[in-house]
Amino acid sequence: MDAQVNMGHGSARYSGLEMMQMMLAGEREGPAIAKLLNYRITAVEGGRVVFTGTATPEYCNPMGTVHGGWYGTLLDSCMACAVATRVPAGSTYTTLEYKVNIIRPIPLGMEVDAIGLAQHVGRSTGIASSEIRGREDGKLYATGSTTCIVMPLPG
Repeated sequence: MDAQVNMGHGSARYSGLEMMQMMLAGEREGPAIAKLLNYRITAVEGGRVVFTGTATPEYCNPMGTVHGGWYGTLLDSCMACAVATRVPAGSTYTTLEYKVNIIRPIPLGMEVDAIGLAQHVGRSTGIASSEIRGREDGKLYATGSTTCIVMPLPG
């Protein structure tokens, strides 16, 4: 039943890969935070997810540069969704912890890709890494790593 689907975080009916593919195709709504923070899913395959976003002045810290929370949310999203592509139907996942390394400030208005790669997904944990790269300049702006918990859906 579709009502069991929790915004891409687990389904009795669909695998995580199928759910991510439905989001990419526009058949399923993505997470509300992506709209709020101006990013969208742009590529999905088993073990790999790409989100594309643009930082604007609303996402700046008091010094006028992109807030670390914007980097963190974008990286957490692509890493967790990369893990999701390896999660079977009847299971769910969530982030246990993540780490972000900001290498340089993202210029305001520049479109960036956040690429998440699942390195291991087992019955109880998933590990992924990520990077943010500028679309026009190809520069590396940040990297991340995460551990997710994988668990069966209740019921």
